[in-house]
Amino acid sequence: MDPELNHPLDPTKSVDQSVLDARDLAGMGHDQALSRKFDIWSMLALAFCVLGTWSTFAQDLDSGLTNGGPVSILWGLCLVTFCNICVAVSLGELCSSMPTALGQAYWVYRLWDTPTGRFASYMCAWINTFGWWTLTASQIAFMTNFMLGMKLMFDNSWQGASLGWVQFLVYLGITVLITIVNLISCRKEKVLPYFNNFVGVWFAGLFVVFSLALLIAVGTKPNLSYQPASFVFGSWINQTGWSDGVTWFIGLVQAAYGLTAFDSVIHMVEEIPAPRRNAPKVIYLAVSFGALSGFIFMLVCLFCIQDVNAIINSVTGLPFIDLVQDAIGTNGGVALIALFEFNGLGQAVSIMTTSSRLTWGFARDGGLPFSKYFSHVDQTWKVPARALWLQGFLIGIIGVLYLFANTVLSAILSVSTIALTISYGMPILALLIVGRDKLPPGGEFRLGRIGPLVNWISVIYCSITTVFFFFPGSPNPAPGDMNYAIAVFGVMLVIAVGFWFIKGHKEYLMTEESARRIMEAQRLEVDAEPEDESSHVGVVQRVGDDGKKT
Repeated sequence: MDPELNHPLDPTKSVDQSVLDARDLAGMGHDQALSRKFDIWSMLALAFCVLGTWSTFAQDLDSGLTNGGPVSILWGLCLVTFCNICVAVSLGELCSSMPTALGQAYWVYRLWDTPTGRFASYMCAWINTFGWWTLTASQIAFMTNFMLGMKLMFDNSWQGASLGWVQFLVYLGITVLITIVNLISCRKEKVLPYFNNFVGVWFAGLFVVFSLALLIAVGTKPNLSYQPASFVFGSWINQTGWSDGVTWFIGLVQAAYGLTAFDSVIHMVEEIPAPRRNAPKVIYLAVSFGALSGFIFMLVCLFCIQDVNAIINSVTGLPFIDLVQDAIGTNGGVALIALFEFNGLGQAVSIMTTSSRLTWGFARDGGLPFSKYFSHVDQTWKVPARALWLQGFLIGIIGVLYLFANTVLSAILSVSTIALTISYGMPILALLIVGRDKLPPGGEFRLGRIGPLVNWISVIYCSITTVFFFFPGSPNPAPGDMNYAIAVFGVMLVIAVGFWFIKGHKEYLMTEESARRIMEAQRLEVDAEPEDESSHVGVVQRVGDDGKKT
């Protein structure tokens, strides 16, 4: 059967897709404030770059090597990929039914329609938003380290890379740069999609270039040799002090971090046509391509490592830079790392794009302080500029920690995976609690009979990994080696609860009832005049006007 005929608000195939998309959004209480400028390929490019799986694995290579080694890196990735595919299709099904930028938090409330559900939705929104802010900050921090690490490739004795004020200035400069790029790139409708296409192609091309360069360099230089297959596929390295079982689960952090943030599509869903059909495809394709590229690149890196201990105890603090320098040499290594850095900045732009849309969506639904102000979409720049600058300011403030509290900074950056994972599990768990029959109709992507199994695998995976993400690197760590992520996450929850009592309980999603009345009235109008396409446009316009008044 033609999927368009199953659309709950689509009595005729003659209605333009943009009208259907606007009508869907109006049914959830919002007008079409942002243009649907992305097609499925530019959105996939954005999602693939935001995941950045192979480059993320490269940046965090030492963590994988010490927490299980190649066994954890490769076979742990296979397990994490399977579980993340389950999470991805579970979220894709929810997104297909309720395509809105607020994403997970909206779904929790829509499924769990009680005062308690609204509070849970509010907490989910804050957790998700904190996750994206810290994810953006972590990408900027990675690029800061790589930018300064390039200098260390020529001069290992240079002390500037460890100076807090130098790190902060570079971090702040990158934050301002990617914020401005996000602001000006929406002035023309096609610029941001073209930019993401360029970064996506560059990212895929760089994957091929790095892989071939490492393999060719090691294969042709007489003083270099490949690691044996027994090391690559079967070596277990545990330098944590934990038992092998605990180390295995801690080692999953690297794979989980590289496959986190596929909800970028969800928060950009109001900028892609036919989101009920296209969004789920982009979500699971991004995870699949990310996992495949990550697995292949880790194979290349493991085969090309020359001295495992030297990589683990990196002089620069960036094992991937040492690996490239050992294999290719200083001059060639610097050229490749410069390309890697350039692309990483493009990825940071994409991550901030997604983060800003979530911040805007949260403000639009009354969740942030001064929500009315930050939910504004600038008509000149055609972007939620105030939400963009707000998050740019907050992310910049995080960089101040370079000056006096690197331990706290590391904890804040590491909490992104935890926060995003929890935000994935909450709506899936809500769906299981209320029953899958409560899933709103209209979604074009359904899991059918395997839905309960896939949902339960997703919830169990999110629960187990979240617990182990809080573990320190060793059983008896010194104060400087503690994993303070749980403390940072606790502070985030306290802040969220505080805002709930200050304003959230009064304003957050309080327009839900009016949104339902709008959707019901819309259905009645469409049923009354099914053959008149102009009437459908009129309905969308009236709903949009009403949405602005509520």
